[in-house]
Amino acid sequence: MPITGKTKLLGVIGDPVEHSLSPAMHNAAIAHLGLDYVYLPFPIQKENLARALDGFAAIALVGFNITIPHKQAIIPLLAEVSPVAQAIGAVNTVWRSEKGWEGTNTDAIGFIAPLRELECNWRKITPVILGNGGAARAVVAGCVELGCSEIRVVGRDRGKLDKFKLSWQDTPFAGAVRVHLWDELPTLVSETQLLVNSTPVGMSPHVDRSPLDEATLKQLPVGAIAYDLIYTPSPTRFLQLAKKCGAMAIDGSEMLVQQGAAALGLWLQQPIPAQIMRQALLENLQSRIEGKKEIGEEKVIGEERNEQNSVSR
Repeated sequence: MPITGKTKLLGVIGDPVEHSLSPAMHNAAIAHLGLDYVYLPFPIQKENLARALDGFAAIALVGFNITIPHKQAIIPLLAEVSPVAQAIGAVNTVWRSEKGWEGTNTDAIGFIAPLRELECNWRKITPVILGNGGAARAVVAGCVELGCSEIRVVGRDRGKLDKFKLSWQDTPFAGAVRVHLWDELPTLVSETQLLVNSTPVGMSPHVDRSPLDEATLKQLPVGAIAYDLIYTPSPTRFLQLAKKCGAMAIDGSEMLVQQGAAALGLWLQQPIPAQIMRQALLENLQSRIEGKKEIGEEKVIGEERNEQNSVSR
């Protein structure tokens, strides 16, 4: 469909944002639905964030996604923030309402989408999350949504872990979070059916690295799920080792697709063809892999680290 003066605008903001995967996914779904919308990347520097929101309102932008470094900074600029976004401490999806700009976070929805398809009694499963950064927060919220009553978050710094736990104190998720040091992992791994890597260990250029070694992963119960939020390379070294030890492996590509589909559904208020977004993502990733072979990896290493660390777009 040609872009005209009547075409409605959607987009993603970040700094940098030129290598975002979201335009390919969203525009593929929009074209499939035959709608007069277009989804664009908008590079916005920190100091211009408030002015950008005014500008978006002036041009009647319908909504936008957010990647780093704006996912936290935008919160005080919004008229309303959903409870889940407040608990996670980050917004990744914004839309315009009569109140002004409102925001939520669809990362938790994206995380649990492939897990919902499995026949599991989540109330009896205690997930173990590697890492206690921003990505782990979306995983915690998602696990609570699944029905898990206890979630174990593992890190290397006791002070940061205590701060992480305290940050959930005034949220509906407070009672579920337990924190543990890295040296407790052999025992924790042996007791979980869901092990999640929310750290950046294993992404380009260090694709030969894993947050856990094979000996530790061998402690996983048979049939456990190993979930890596990293989506390229696929599979990561972590997932390769986990599969070797008998685990079911899930990478972050489906999370990326489903969080995007959830955002697009909010804006368009209709069912979204996630399979079309998935196909566009895989084709885009394959094109980048082929491009690496031709030009070398250095040009794209930075973009992968940027996007994957934010678990988005």
